[in-house]
Amino acid sequence: MAGRLLTTQTQMQCPHGGQVQAVSSNTRVSAGSGAFVLRRSDTFTISGCPFQIPAPSGTIPSPCVRVEWLVADMCLKVDQQQTLSEGSVGICFSAQQAPQGTVSVVNTQMQASSR
Repeated sequence: MAGRLLTTQTQMQCPHGGQVQAVSSNTRVSAGSGAFVLRRSDTFTISGCPFQIPAPSGTIPSPCVRVEWLVADMCLKVDQQQTLSEGSVGICFSAQQAPQGTVSVVNTQMQASSR
């Protein structure tokens, strides 16, 4: 594990300030706060991204809409799925599948416990 765990209460943003929402099917391992530990296989959507692409007639909206995790924890797993920590690398994508930068992790959780 490279750093503190990411949980369902971790605050994350796209590079443009959009908020990442995580939906996890993990109901077995939680962190000290009681929030469930996130895994690479969970669903991560983004809302509120203001990113726009310059165009000849002005700009075209191209907000980040989802996150795909490229680097996850190698040793720590929950239900045989790799967990995520502050050392993990997630790429934000637009609806057109264009990569638009990496996720910024605002806060994390140190401890974990299983139920």
